[in-house]
Order: sequence, then C-alpha cells, then structure tokens
Amino acid sequence: MEQSAGMDVSLKLSSACVVGAARRVVREAKGASGPEALATFLASLNLPLTQVSLGADPLSQWLHAGLLRVQMAVILVRRQNNRTHRQQAT
Repeated sequence: MEQSAGMDVSLKLSSACVVGAARRVVREAKGASGPEALATFLASLNLPLTQVSLGADPLSQWLHAGLLRVQMAVILVRRQNNRTHRQQAT
C-alpha cells in the first residue's frame, strides 16, 4: 500500500500525517526535529512511505537535505493558504 507523509516542522517538534492510497489518514504523530531525529522518527512509524512532503521554508530546506542524505523520498512543496501537514499529505 502506498503511503505518504505530510510534515509540519518547527525547531523543536515536527508533526506528521500519514495517508494511504485511498487518502485516508493512517497515522498522525509528533516527534523531534532535525534531520537525524526526523529520519529516526519517520522510521519509527514502521510504515512504508513512498514520499515525505515538507512545506518550503528555510528550516524545511535544511531538513530536506538531511533526509535526502539518508535516502528518503522527500519533496518540498510550496505552502498555499497555510495548509496543514494533513492537507500536504493528500
């Protein structure tokens, strides 16, 4: 089953919303920020993710580079009208 995660990130905590192929929420969770912490957090969800979406901002660019280094399928998306991590995932 294909699943993707939308992320809201801050300096301390990041929120993830994972949705499945039918665009139904599979899991929502919060974890530490930072490239290594975020990679560990996403792996701890124990869900096969086909894509991780981060809102395009300076912090996300740093996280994007770190997640690419650990070979995660991550993209930066331009935020529109303050979309939430749940909306980014779908």
